[in-house]
Amino acid sequence: MATDIDTDIRGKVAIVGVGHTPQGELPGQSPELNSVLAIKEALKDAGIGREKLDGLITCKSVQGTNTDVMVGPLLGLNPRYAQTLDYGTCNFSLHLAVQAILTGMATTVALCYGANARSIRFPFGASSPTLAGASGLMHIAGPAAMALQRHKAMYGTTDEQFGMIAVSEREWAQQNPIALFREPMSMEQYLAMPYMVEPLRRADVTMLSDGGVSLIVTRADLAADYPNKPVYVLGMSEQTGIRGEYTPDYLNREFLRGAADQIWRNTGLTTGDIDVLYIQNPTAVWVLQMLEYYGFAPPGEVGPWLAEGHTRPGGDRPLNTNGGQLSESYMWGWLHMVEAVRQLRGQAGQRQVTGAEIAMYCSTQVWLKGGASILSTHN
Repeated sequence: MATDIDTDIRGKVAIVGVGHTPQGELPGQSPELNSVLAIKEALKDAGIGREKLDGLITCKSVQGTNTDVMVGPLLGLNPRYAQTLDYGTCNFSLHLAVQAILTGMATTVALCYGANARSIRFPFGASSPTLAGASGLMHIAGPAAMALQRHKAMYGTTDEQFGMIAVSEREWAQQNPIALFREPMSMEQYLAMPYMVEPLRRADVTMLSDGGVSLIVTRADLAADYPNKPVYVLGMSEQTGIRGEYTPDYLNREFLRGAADQIWRNTGLTTGDIDVLYIQNPTAVWVLQMLEYYGFAPPGEVGPWLAEGHTRPGGDRPLNTNGGQLSESYMWGWLHMVEAVRQLRGQAGQRQVTGAEIAMYCSTQVWLKGGASILSTHN
């Protein structure tokens, strides 16, 4: 028999600390060390010591390390609650932390991700045991390029329209001191780049990086005890497409509509309520798709919409104000959440969006699952 489920998590959990290491190439620093260094920065931001933590959620590195049983000893912790996600994107990790806190399994949780893929020259271009890999579509860029070709054929999306994603993120990154790519990039320069995997150019695909990122999450009734303005979780959603390549219209990732429908239904909010938007983007194709599926641009019309400049600094839809993964750093989307928190706190410096009170972060695990979180300084 179906029963009513209380999906109202609004304002019951808050982010009270954020931290990260430098980004780029950090030779000799393991994913676990980068995680611990990031946690220390997040604890400092939260104004607490590690003894206040009774929860730890880690996110595996690309080579499968950085587990809770590896990070915990380095941090000197035996927390009451500890878990590791295979692919956290910070969204899925945050969702797990919210569930742990709301069920009483933990009170204050450190979330972390650490990577050293750049310094160890991790082979992202290797083939994979999938239908896509068997077809010669190496790396995420191959299938993503096919998805963009499909979008171009269906809707007439042009290279110039699509290029606005990379150009806009570079404009935001120029105002972000930790971004790896801050040199100016005009539309003319973008279009002059050769294709990496047609129709994707190098600027449309993220660059590998080393580093660590961490968040501290706690019960909302305790959040006032922390030095920075708490950022509350208003809602969250997830939807899978784990049939993968056996899913109809696989490349278009239409399952993401499920995550979109959930987040709007569960929160009662609309796209018009979102002041700053973050979309995890190992390729710019993810931005193109999610702008449509979450309702920020009309279906099939996202190309002309992007060309109008909505996502650029000064536009009415600030998107990836940190520079995103195309220009800031490749941290599996974790820095998007850090940026969202800083924007809501009013701590984003030159790139601060005036009056930002509600932020949204949308992320995916390639073609397998998607999720969203909405955050606010008001609970």
